[in-house]
Amino acid sequence: MNKKLLEILDKINAQKGTVRNLVDEGKLEDAEKAKKELQDMQKSFDLLKDIEDEGLQNMQSNINDHKATPASTTKDSTKEFANAARKLFKVDNLMKEGTKEDGGYTVPEDIQTKINTYRESKTSLRDLVDVEPVTTKSGQRTFKKRSQQTGFTKVGEGGKIGAKTTPQFERMSYDIQKYAGYFPVTNELLEDSDQNITGTLITWIGDESRATGNNIILDTIKTKAKTAISGLDDIKKVLNVTLGQAFKPTSKIVTNDDGLQYLDTLKDNDGKYLLQPNPANPIEMRLCAGATIIPVVVIPNADMPSDVSTAGKRKIPFIIGDLNEGVKFFDRKHLTILASNIAQAGDLNAFDEDLTLFRAIEREDCKVKDNQAFVNGELTMDDTSVVGE
Repeated sequence: MNKKLLEILDKINAQKGTVRNLVDEGKLEDAEKAKKELQDMQKSFDLLKDIEDEGLQNMQSNINDHKATPASTTKDSTKEFANAARKLFKVDNLMKEGTKEDGGYTVPEDIQTKINTYRESKTSLRDLVDVEPVTTKSGQRTFKKRSQQTGFTKVGEGGKIGAKTTPQFERMSYDIQKYAGYFPVTNELLEDSDQNITGTLITWIGDESRATGNNIILDTIKTKAKTAISGLDDIKKVLNVTLGQAFKPTSKIVTNDDGLQYLDTLKDNDGKYLLQPNPANPIEMRLCAGATIIPVVVIPNADMPSDVSTAGKRKIPFIIGDLNEGVKFFDRKHLTILASNIAQAGDLNAFDEDLTLFRAIEREDCKVKDNQAFVNGELTMDDTSVVGE
C-alpha cells in the first residue's frame, strides 16, 4: 500500500473518533457534518485503492505470462488489508464469549453454592392432637366410660330408695414403637463445601420427623370407619347431630387442598361465599353457614392426599371434630440425631469409606382416645372439579 493510502486511512480512523465524540457530547449537527467528511474520505480511499489494484493486477498478469508454472497462490496482503478496512477490520476468527475456546473460559459464571430452597407448605398434625410425653415403653390410661345418666327417681315418704348405676371405667393401652433412618455423607463434602451441609441435613431430618408423625396420626384416624359426605348439609349434620354439643364448640374441619377448593366455592342464596377469614385472626379460615361457624385447617395434598379412583372420582378427606379429644399421641423419645465417622450401617462402613453417618431415631405411639370426638369423613367429587395433581 502506498503512502497516500496510508495517510487517508489514518484520517478515516481519526474521523471516526471525532464522530463518536460529537455524538456523545450531543452535538448532532456537527456529528452529521463530520460523518459527511468521513464518507468523502472513504470514497477517496476506495478510488485510489481501485487504481492501485488495477496496476497490481496488470503487473501480476505480465508475470504469469512469462511463467511456465501455474499461477501463484500467494495471498495479496495489500488487497486483504484494504478489504478488512472496508469491513471496519472485522475478521472471522473473533475472540468471543459465546465460544469457550475463543475466550469464553475467561468469563466468570454466576454459580451460587448457597443452598436455596423452594417454598413449601409444611403442617404438623401433632398441633391438633393430644400429645403426651411418656417415660416407659408401654402403659395404660384410665377413662370413665360415657353413659347416659337418668337422674334420681321420686320417692314418697317412708318409701324405699332404689339403687342407681355407678360410674364404669375403661383403659387405653399404648405400646411405643421405634421409627428411624440413617443418612450417609462423604467427609469430602463436609470438609470442602462452603455451605452448612450439616445444618441443611438436620433441617431435612426434622422434616422427615414431621412427615412421620403425620403418617402415624393419619393411620390412627383411618382406623375409624369412613363417613360419606355429599355436601354442606352433611357437614352440618355431622356437627349438629353426630358430634353434638359436647364437641361442636371445639370442632374443626381438617381437609386438604382439594377440600379447600370445594369449600371455597360454596355460596349462600345471595351469592356470598361461605368460607370467610376470622376477623380476629385473618389467616384463619372459617366456614360460616347460618348458625354453623367452624374453623378450617388445610393440610397440603402432599401430606394428606386425596384418593383418586379409576372411575374419574376423587375422594377428599374431611376429618371433622375435635382431634385433641379424639386422638392421643404418646411421645417416648423426642427426635434424636447422632453422627459418627466410624459406625457401620448395612453395607456401609463409615471408617472404611470415609463417611459420616447421621442416624435419626424417634419413639412414639398413637391411639384413638375418643372415637365420638371426630368423624372420618370423605367427600367424593369429579376429578376435574378439584385441584388435581
